[in-house]
Amino acid sequence: MRILLIEDDPFFQKFYTFKLREIGYEIYSALDGIQGMEAVKKLRPDLILLDLIMPNKDGFGVLQDLASDPSLKTIPVLVFSTLSQEADVAKAKALGAIDYVNKSFFDFDKLLQKIQAIIQSAQKPAS
Repeated sequence: MRILLIEDDPFFQKFYTFKLREIGYEIYSALDGIQGMEAVKKLRPDLILLDLIMPNKDGFGVLQDLASDPSLKTIPVLVFSTLSQEADVAKAKALGAIDYVNKSFFDFDKLLQKIQAIIQSAQKPAS
């Protein structure tokens, strides 16, 4: 499973990259939305972990770009951000995010549960 982490905070990027690789996921990273979109087009990840507050292009811009590209809009996106106002969560989901994790709580187990739920959902056969 290839996961692309689009995150500008070096601490979060290093910590979550290490923890997810330790479990066995193939992790790639990008520092902002522009690098993130380049990586998405090149890697075609199975899942995107997306921060919302980033330089150059924020997570909302990335979600809009993904939604406008038919070949990319099916990639599941889990928003992973400190923005936690209901309006921000609703906006991210309206733009195509599958789910949302508040990284301020620094709960790796919760993030992992959400990732595993998305993976299981993607692997279910269509009825």
